[in-house]
Amino acid sequence: MSERTTWEACTVRDVIERHFCGPSPDCEERQIFAPEEWGVLKTTAITWAGWNDAAHKVLPKAFWEQSQIEVHEGDVLVTKAGPRHRVGVVCHVPSTRSRLVVSGKMIGLRPKTEVVDARFLAGFLGTKEPQKYIHDRTTGMAESQVNFANEVLLDAPLRLPPVHEQHLIARVLDTLDTAIRETEALIGKLKVVKQGLLHDLLTRGIDANGQLRPPQSEAPQLYKESPLGWIPREWDVQSLDKITATPICYGIVQVLDYVSSGVPVLAIRDLLGDYATGIHRTASSIDLAYPRSRVKPGDVLLSIKGTIGRIGMVPPHFLGNISRDIALIRPTSGIRSQFLAQMLRSPIGQTIIKQAQVGTTRAEISIAPLRKLEIAFPDVKEQVRTEEILESADIRLEEEQAKLNKLKSQKIGLMNDLLTGRVRVTPAVAQTEA
Repeated sequence: MSERTTWEACTVRDVIERHFCGPSPDCEERQIFAPEEWGVLKTTAITWAGWNDAAHKVLPKAFWEQSQIEVHEGDVLVTKAGPRHRVGVVCHVPSTRSRLVVSGKMIGLRPKTEVVDARFLAGFLGTKEPQKYIHDRTTGMAESQVNFANEVLLDAPLRLPPVHEQHLIARVLDTLDTAIRETEALIGKLKVVKQGLLHDLLTRGIDANGQLRPPQSEAPQLYKESPLGWIPREWDVQSLDKITATPICYGIVQVLDYVSSGVPVLAIRDLLGDYATGIHRTASSIDLAYPRSRVKPGDVLLSIKGTIGRIGMVPPHFLGNISRDIALIRPTSGIRSQFLAQMLRSPIGQTIIKQAQVGTTRAEISIAPLRKLEIAFPDVKEQVRTEEILESADIRLEEEQAKLNKLKSQKIGLMNDLLTGRVRVTPAVAQTEA
C-alpha cells in the first residue's frame, strides 16, 4: 500500500507482518530473574490502561528460546480467551523486557510499520465496531470462559487513514495518555501522603496551635502510656460501648423480598456508595421488628461479615435500617462521627477491629468483643482540627480524581472521533493537543 490521502478499507491481516500465539504450560508463580530464563505473559499484562510486562510467569525450561513468539517493542497484543470482559482487550507494547512470550490466551500482532502505526492499530481495535465484531464471533459455554479463533481477529475490518495522519492521531492520544499516567501517579502519591498524615494524626494528634505534636521519642513529656501504647497526655482511652449512645448491634436477619415502597436497608455494598441508588427495601413490618438497628444521619457503620472492616457513615436526610452484615455504632456527643469513622477506617483502626474477628473459613466480627474494643481519642476540639486537615487532603484527592476522570473521558471521545475519521486531525491540531 502506497501513501494516500484518503481512508482505506482493509483487514487486520492486510496490515501485519505476522501473528503469533504461544503455549500455556504449568508455570512457577514467579517472575523471571535469571538472565537466561524466559517468561510467559499473563492476560493481565494486557489492559485497557496499557501494557504491564511485570505480569508474567517463568516458563519451564523446555519452553525457552522460542524467539518466534517473543514480544517486541511495537507489537500489538489482544486477549482471546477468558471471562467476557477480559476478551478482546488490546494494548500497544511501547517497550518491553526481553525473553517474554505470548500465551495461548492472547494473540501477538507485528504491524507493517510502513502501512500502519501500531498505536493507531491498537487504538482502533479498541473502538466500538471492532470490539462488537470480535465479541459477536466468540464462542463458549458460559460468559466466564469465552474465546475466539485467530481468524476472527485477522479478518476484522479496518479503516486506515494515511500513515502520516495515523502518526498525528497517535501523537494526540499519546499526549493524553501521558497526562493520565502523570495524574494517576500523583493520586498514588497523595494517597500515600494521606496515609502517613492519618497515622501521625491518630497517634500524635494536633496541639492547640494546629501543629502536629513531635514524636514521643523527641518529646516524651507530651505522652503517656496506655493499653494501646503511647498516646498524647490529653487523650483518653475507652471501649466502644462506653462512647456509644445506643448499644452496638447488627441489623435485620432476614430482609426478604424487595418492596418498592418499603424501608431502605443498607448492605455492605452500600457502605462505599452514595446511599441513594440501588438500596434494597424491605416491608415496614420487618423494619418494625428491628427498631434497634434503624440508622440516623451520623451513625457509623461497620461491616462484620464477609468483607470485614468496611466503614461507612450515614449521610444527612437518610433514614432506614441495616442488614445483619453491618454493625451500627452511634457515637455519644463526646465523639464526632467523622473522627470515629476515620479512626476505624485507618490501618490503626483496622488492626483494632481484627481483635474482634472470629472464624477462619468465613470470618466475622462478634458484637460482644466489638463492644469491648478500645480506642484512643482527643477532646472534641482536637477531633475537629483533625477532621479539617483530613478533609483538605480529601478535597485535593477528589480534585485530582475529577481531573483524571475528565482526561479519560476526553480520551474516549477523541478515540471515537479520530480513530473512526469522524474528525480529521491536522498537524496544527496535533500541535495544539500536545
